[in-house]
Amino acid sequence: MNIQIFGTKKCNDTKKAERFFKERGIKFQFIDMKEKGMSKGEFTSVAQVNGGIENMLNPNCKDQDTLSLIKYIAEEDKLEKILENPQVIKTPVVRNGKQSTIGYQPDVWKKWE
Repeated sequence: MNIQIFGTKKCNDTKKAERFFKERGIKFQFIDMKEKGMSKGEFTSVAQVNGGIENMLNPNCKDQDTLSLIKYIAEEDKLEKILENPQVIKTPVVRNGKQSTIGYQPDVWKKWE
């Protein structure tokens, strides 16, 4: 298993995800999205597995202005704007090879073990 957790240090769901894998002795790589966001390829592959770009957005993020802008700009500009503003992405994004989840989803992760 090759687990990557994309999130922020302050996000409670990200902390719970880290604890889930630690308790099971599963190594993971934490990527702080405040320091290093997702690459275009990473984001696109996760979005495809999880039902598209709209599902990747956090409707409760603090930056509502940017979120509104992303909803109304041209389709081809959305990806760039989201990658410039990773705070609008729902966290944690947990990847295991080609599999991935958005948010805290222990039931799905148990099936990966």
